[in-house]
Amino acid sequence: MVSGNVAYALQEDVVQKVEVAESPLKFCTVTLSDVVSRGKRLEASVFDVDAKHARAAVEHGKYPVKMVGGENGFADSYVCGRFKRIWLEKSDLPIYQPSSITDIYPTPDGYLSHKTQTDIDALRVHAGQVLMTCSGTIGKVSFVSKTLDNRIFSHDLLRIDCKVPYDAGYIYAYLKSATGNKILLTNSYGAVITHIEPEHLTTVPIPDAPVEIKKRINDLIVGSYELRDESNALIDEATSLLINELQLPDIHDFDVALYKKNVGVDTFSVKLSQMAGRVDASYHVPIVDAIVEHMKKYAAEVTTVGDSRVSKDVLLPPRFARVYVEEGYGSVLIGGKQINELDPSGKKYLSRTKHKKLMKKLEVAQNTILVTRSGTIGKVVLVPKHWEHWIPSDHIIRIVPVEKNIAGYLSVFLKSDYGHKLITHYTYGSVVDEIDDTHVSSIPFPLLKNKDIQRQINDLALEANEKRYEAYKMEQQALQIIDNDVIFAK
Repeated sequence: MVSGNVAYALQEDVVQKVEVAESPLKFCTVTLSDVVSRGKRLEASVFDVDAKHARAAVEHGKYPVKMVGGENGFADSYVCGRFKRIWLEKSDLPIYQPSSITDIYPTPDGYLSHKTQTDIDALRVHAGQVLMTCSGTIGKVSFVSKTLDNRIFSHDLLRIDCKVPYDAGYIYAYLKSATGNKILLTNSYGAVITHIEPEHLTTVPIPDAPVEIKKRINDLIVGSYELRDESNALIDEATSLLINELQLPDIHDFDVALYKKNVGVDTFSVKLSQMAGRVDASYHVPIVDAIVEHMKKYAAEVTTVGDSRVSKDVLLPPRFARVYVEEGYGSVLIGGKQINELDPSGKKYLSRTKHKKLMKKLEVAQNTILVTRSGTIGKVVLVPKHWEHWIPSDHIIRIVPVEKNIAGYLSVFLKSDYGHKLITHYTYGSVVDEIDDTHVSSIPFPLLKNKDIQRQINDLALEANEKRYEAYKMEQQALQIIDNDVIFAK
């Protein structure tokens, strides 16, 4: 018998019982019809328990509940019809993809021809609308301010028109909140949905808070997006100063040295002495040489990003096995897809304990410049104050400027069309495109003759980043009001 075992008897007097608190049990009920509709699957992961609890919190909260959409809801919504696109290299009809709605300053995916057979104006979004991705990565939301007003977006984007103007910011904040977004991405039984249609919003409950609270939240969201607009205007001004000082023509207007100019493809010759061990044509594109030669004419000096007068270091973080924890228990990890967002979506959290030795190497400081190195190469961002101590993934290269007085200017140049060309021509790889830290260090970089203009460009970029930090704080304040004074109000 076990109780008669000598080893057990010796241990019995010294071993103390320790009661370990169990994690809260998550549970919910689902109907048989929903089990069948989900492919007769019984795994809990198919049914989002947190979403059911979120829905219960809203439905049993302090304020009465309405639906986001529908005849008696807060808003009407629609998507546009599919159409066949006729693409051009450049036109006055830039079109944007839904995935870019959360970018601070979205860039077009391409340019449409006027011969495209669809109602172009119907594709435009308008100030005051709330936008939502409804396929692919669903449930991302944005608010249309000056930056996006009248822009053309593809058909698969949900446009939400609020019946009362001040409800727009309120609905945006609710759908962006953890609770509202959980509800949005599931149906009433907690089953995770894969596509959002306008009809889906008729089943998404939202507290009907007092007008005073809704207006306060709306004002914060509108103010946040106005600051983003102002920051974008400052970046435009800084870029314009750079272009004027270097007398740069439009990127499409450079006179490049083509071998034969009247053929269907670009042809050019490269001397053996200039091969640099690379035989891929993309590395030797004439536009790069044309940009560098032009800058040499109008800049005081063309050096490189790795010059000690420009950067302290250019870092490629090491790869490592990641240990993830829940929000609030670790450091924020962001990927290359999110670095153009003010508050990156899809954040993950790394254990500070498990990665303690690596933390100092991984965390970034304000005014560090990030450059994506794989996948979509050449996205550039100047780290704002609220990203301090966050951890970009190992797919992002860090440039540590030698001082604050050059960080803004360097970021403006690298984000420009000309800087992007100089970054991406280093691309290598047959399946997954890559660049590395040695490439980034080698990027040609102009120092201006007029130091006052260079300082002005730098200051404009830093001011733009400060406005983005203020915009972030205003949005976070609105989300706190949604949580504390609306959803979980007592």
